[in-house]
Amino acid sequence: MKVCFMGLGYIGLPTAIIAAKSGVEVVGVDINTKVVEMTNAGKMHIKEPGLEEELQNVLKSGNFKATSHPEESDAYFIVVPTPFKGDHQPDISYVENATRMVIPLLKAGDLFVIESTSPVGTTEEMAKIIFDERPELKGNLHIAYCPERVLPGNVIYELVNNDRVIGGIDEESTSHAIEFYSHFVQGQLHRTNSRTAELCKLTENSSRDVQIAFANELSMICEHAGINVWDLIDLANKHPRVNILQPGCGVGGHCIAVDPYFITAAYPKESHIIAKAREINNYKAQWCAERVKNAMLQFELKKSRKPVVAMMGLAFKPNIDDLRESPAKRITAEVLQSKSNSDILVVEPNIKEHNVFKLTEYTEAYERADIVVFLTAHNEFKTLEWRDDKVILDFCGIFRK
Repeated sequence: MKVCFMGLGYIGLPTAIIAAKSGVEVVGVDINTKVVEMTNAGKMHIKEPGLEEELQNVLKSGNFKATSHPEESDAYFIVVPTPFKGDHQPDISYVENATRMVIPLLKAGDLFVIESTSPVGTTEEMAKIIFDERPELKGNLHIAYCPERVLPGNVIYELVNNDRVIGGIDEESTSHAIEFYSHFVQGQLHRTNSRTAELCKLTENSSRDVQIAFANELSMICEHAGINVWDLIDLANKHPRVNILQPGCGVGGHCIAVDPYFITAAYPKESHIIAKAREINNYKAQWCAERVKNAMLQFELKKSRKPVVAMMGLAFKPNIDDLRESPAKRITAEVLQSKSNSDILVVEPNIKEHNVFKLTEYTEAYERADIVVFLTAHNEFKTLEWRDDKVILDFCGIFRK
């Protein structure tokens, strides 16, 4: 069996590698020639533990190669981004362009699967495009949707062990997609239709966004009430049916901070809680930035000099190098743009350099800073000891104070 993965990003490349490891012949396609060159050289353009070694193994085995153009295969997987175009309206043009690239190669009996996060109805829309151009394939092509469910930093394990939801445009399409994923997925494969699978992906991340918004809202209430939010949540979670998440400085990443908008854009009159959760989590980042700027002002009034400020963390979650939609990065940028002329030290131990921020080593920054702002709960930061001689703004629970 030969399969073609359209897109070698955070999901497409790991999935292609794991599929190749299972014995399937895989062609990975990306329009970025640098990504293609790095991949064929056995070098990862994304940071994911253990994946570079797996890439090198499948390259040596001959089961995998990267290229800029799709090749005729037995199955095609669309794993490209779905960005927004103004006012959080989903842009499925990348999905459509990737689909059109493979249309000339499709033949009867092939499998066509979309993994990209998509608005409800996208799979059916791509099916219509395919059959409009290739009407002879109608009834002879298996088309399905199967969203990913992986956590950055644990992708290899989760691609294999997580359950998957698989929805075809008909029962036969679902069965063919399940047959493919059973090559490497040890988790349970759940059957449904394409529209339900599409909304399932959006629902999972919207649910988490709502839960995080509750925790973030609690943290702002506790600030005004003079209550330690970490202690409050610990105590509330002693209830056998309560499981409140931990607050942070907002919500980031290319899933939880993004997927709810696919629902609110399509169903604005019905999605009140989902929309409000997005507002709360976006506002939390703004709230944190204002706290930092206020602390800087208070320090200057009290000490008659500008403070040295350490912004600790840029990634959207602990112990990864992923800065997509990161509230920590957004807060840091706003503090830098406040024109206070203070010395701002930016820390992110998981990346070596950044094209915007000059990075400082975390222990040096902690030692030099008058004001320390913890934005991401990286393991390195948890080795630091509380300092009474510093103003510490702990938005992610490093010290839980």
